[in-house]
Amino acid sequence: MTEKQFPEGFLWGGATAANQFEGAWNEGGRGPATSDTAIAVKPEDRKNMAEFAAPMTREKVLFALNDKEGLYPKRWGSDFYHRYKEDIALYAEMGFKTFRLSIAWSRIFPNGDDVQPNEEGLQFYDNVFDECAKYGIEPLVTLSHYETPIGIALNYGGWKNRQVIDLFVKYAETVLTRYKDKVKYWLTFNEINIMGISGYVGGALLSEDGTQNLSDMYQAVHHQFVASSLATKFAHEINPDIKVGMMLARMQAYPATPNPADVMEEIKRDHENLFFSDVQVRGKYPAYTKRFFKENGIEVTFEDGDLDILAQYPVDFMSFSYYMSSIARHNPEEGGEATAGNFSLGESNPYLEASDWGWQIDPIGLRVTLNNLYDRYQVPLFIVENGLGALDTVEEDGSIHDSYRIDYLKAHIEQMYEAIEDGVELMGYTPWGCTDLVSASTSEMSKRYGFVYVDADDEGNGSFDRSRKDSFYWYKEVIATNGGSLLQD
Repeated sequence: MTEKQFPEGFLWGGATAANQFEGAWNEGGRGPATSDTAIAVKPEDRKNMAEFAAPMTREKVLFALNDKEGLYPKRWGSDFYHRYKEDIALYAEMGFKTFRLSIAWSRIFPNGDDVQPNEEGLQFYDNVFDECAKYGIEPLVTLSHYETPIGIALNYGGWKNRQVIDLFVKYAETVLTRYKDKVKYWLTFNEINIMGISGYVGGALLSEDGTQNLSDMYQAVHHQFVASSLATKFAHEINPDIKVGMMLARMQAYPATPNPADVMEEIKRDHENLFFSDVQVRGKYPAYTKRFFKENGIEVTFEDGDLDILAQYPVDFMSFSYYMSSIARHNPEEGGEATAGNFSLGESNPYLEASDWGWQIDPIGLRVTLNNLYDRYQVPLFIVENGLGALDTVEEDGSIHDSYRIDYLKAHIEQMYEAIEDGVELMGYTPWGCTDLVSASTSEMSKRYGFVYVDADDEGNGSFDRSRKDSFYWYKEVIATNGGSLLQD
């Protein structure tokens, strides 16, 4: 019997983001970012995404920046800024081949439009990448992960302003030049489709009337498309070995019934979700966009040359997050119980179980997603987020028995292998929150994803010391056997 394993060179690792993990929001010359205005959601409201996706006003931003009483957990995160050596050593102990992190734009250009970059910030990431290199860990770096400098929001109105393209490209060129020989894999915008849900989180857009302006949001994402292509162009010019990817929050949906109206509803859901990757991977706006823009009153201004830039400089690979699937139903009133989700609410699937936060667990859906995306794009794929947010219990002896997390990850990794056997070209896998970090949606620490436990609560109390969960040792064995420990009959 041939031993089953993942392909040689498969990039096993874990994923984080500066705004949730790094902390030190006012140290080392870093300026405030949009994420620093995210206030903690109360535990009783933890399944509610409304606060995360809500429109943001200038008044609210200024209040948050001056608020001395409120809890803004992303400002301290997990203190990676001071503990990066310890964290990377733990990743090396697990055997990571890659480590996904983001650069905080406001740590490099504190206001977003500074003339010169902040050298202290640049040196910090030099130190992080050198520490990774010491252990043979390949960094996978996101340029923008929900942490736009607040100056871009207050002084430019966010990404709807075309000037922000030049500011981002200057930032991208600065870090690409600095780290061109230290970082091979880059992502431009994290979950770029978040723009269709929250203009503030995705594009630093402000609203004075309390509503999301779809024209502004899609104008903003158009500017991000152009900026991403220009960054990709520059990356290839300075080092042809650099690979640049796009990143999508994949929203896999199933028709609720064989009713053709439900099937068509699923196709519409796919169009809304895959529009973003269609542009960045294929290099052009898909035909269905015209109808979507027309029916929703969306107007987007294209400058001369924009479409040529998109066509000439598409991304090299597609990365995505996958946590759950959803149900598509033409008539929602005919549906069943609602369930929570990754930036959305949807109908509960009776065939699936759910996490503590109501996210439905669907490992086979990952195989479905991988096949669908590879059939559609025929470019390498990379799963850069996947994981289970759960309430962990520390036993009296300090141990953390997170068998539920192991079960979740095991089931998804097995389906990844099946997708590879189906013919999918999969580059790697970086489960979300490899060390506990602050939740993107609710700003909680208690919603834990990591293999490594952080001794901190939702209010930032605790030592922030690290300890290994049972899943730490389990994942170490998975990596050491290149997945073989899970796949033998």
